[in-house]
Amino acid sequence: MSGETSTGVSEASDEPGIEGVRAVDGATLRRFAELVVRFAANVQRGQIVAIGTEPGKLDVTRAIAAAAYRAGAKYVDVTLFDLHVKRARILHADEDTLDYVPPWLGERILALGELRAARIGLTGPVAPGLLNDLDPERAGRDQLPFLRESSQVVNERTTNWTAVPCPTGPWASLVYPDLSAEAALERLWEQVLHICRLDEPDPVEAWRSRQDVLVGVAQRLTERRFDALHFEGPGTDLRVGLLPTSRWISARFETAGGIEHMPNLPSEEVFTTPDPARVDGEVRATKPLVVGGTIVRGLRVRFESGRAVSFEADEGADLLARYAQRDDGACRLGEVALVDGDGRIGPLDTVFYDTLIDENAASHIAIGSAYEFTAGEEDHDAINRSQIHIDFMIGAPDVDVTGVTADGERVPVLRDGAWQI
Repeated sequence: MSGETSTGVSEASDEPGIEGVRAVDGATLRRFAELVVRFAANVQRGQIVAIGTEPGKLDVTRAIAAAAYRAGAKYVDVTLFDLHVKRARILHADEDTLDYVPPWLGERILALGELRAARIGLTGPVAPGLLNDLDPERAGRDQLPFLRESSQVVNERTTNWTAVPCPTGPWASLVYPDLSAEAALERLWEQVLHICRLDEPDPVEAWRSRQDVLVGVAQRLTERRFDALHFEGPGTDLRVGLLPTSRWISARFETAGGIEHMPNLPSEEVFTTPDPARVDGEVRATKPLVVGGTIVRGLRVRFESGRAVSFEADEGADLLARYAQRDDGACRLGEVALVDGDGRIGPLDTVFYDTLIDENAASHIAIGSAYEFTAGEEDHDAINRSQIHIDFMIGAPDVDVTGVTADGERVPVLRDGAWQI
C-alpha cells in the first residue's frame, strides 16, 4: 500500500465511508471489494448476496455491496452482529435462555442455500477481549453468531461463499499496540492487502498460481493414503488418525452447481477430515485464538482415543472447555490442516488475533464439525458431527509433520515449513 489514507473514501467512489473512520483510499477499497466479490465469492449475475458484518465495518460492507451490485447481484442482504449486545445477554439474560437460537436465523441460512445465494463474511475483532471478564459457563452457552445450519449448507455445497478480513481501529491497536491508532490501522490495512495479494499487478492470477501449487500438494497427500499424521515439536506430540477415504483439498471450492469460489481470502492451507476416534497425545497452540469474543492464549490440549480430555491455557481455557462440552462431537477433531512456509502470512511473523488469517500462517486442527466433502461417501457416517467448529494453530517451523502409513512407515511431510512430498 502506498500509505495514502483518507477519511472514508474518495468523492469519485460510489461507496460512502463512515465519518471519523480512517480507511484506505477509495480506489484501493474498491479494488479490494472487487477481488472479494468477483474472485473469492465469485458472485454470479442474478444471485442474492448475503453479507455478514459488525459495527465498525460498514465502510467495507458498503464497498462490497456496491461491488456485488456491479457484478449483477439481484439483492444484497446485510446482517449485522453486535458483540456488545451479546455481552448484555450473557450478563443479564436468564440462565436457561442463553443457548436459545431464534429459529429464523437458521432458516435464513437454509433459505440462502435453497436460493443458491452467495455469502460473504467479514472477519476481524471489533471489540477485542470484550467478553474476557464474563463467566465462562454463561459465555459458553451462547455461541452466536455461529449457526449449525451453516455447516449443513457448506456440506451440501449450495452457496458460493467466502470469509475475508476487514481492518478496524480496535483490531489494529490489538495487533500493533506500540503504534498510534492511525499508524496501527494503516499498518493493518497494508498487511491485509499484502496477504490478499492486492499488491500484485494481477491478484487473481497470483492466487490461481498459488492455488495450483496447493492443489498439487493436496493431490499428492491424498494419493499417499496415510493412516495418520504425527506432529512433533516443543510441547507437541500428537498423532492424528485419518480415515481410509480422507481427501485432501485446498481452498479452491466448487458449488454443487459448478461455481468455483475461495472460502477464505487469504488461504494458504490444505486440509482434510481426521478419524475422530483416533487422536492421541498433547498439543500446544502456537498462536492465540479468539473464541466468541474471548482471547485464548497459551492453549494446551490433551487427547485420548479421539477426545480432548484436558484444556489448559494462560487465558481463556475455561471458555474453550465449555464449548467442547456442547455436544458429543465438540471435543473431537473435525479438521486437520497443513500450511507451508511459502505463503504470505507466516513470514510476517505477526499475530493477527483473527483465526481466518492466523490459521493460514500455521498448520492447525479444529474441534467440532467436519466437512463431508473431504471424505468418501463410505466414510460419511464416521466423520465428526457437532454444532461447533473451532480452529486453533499448532504449526511452526520447529513443528515437524510426518505421515504414517498403515504398515508403520514414516514419511516426512513438513520440515522447517517446507513440503517434503
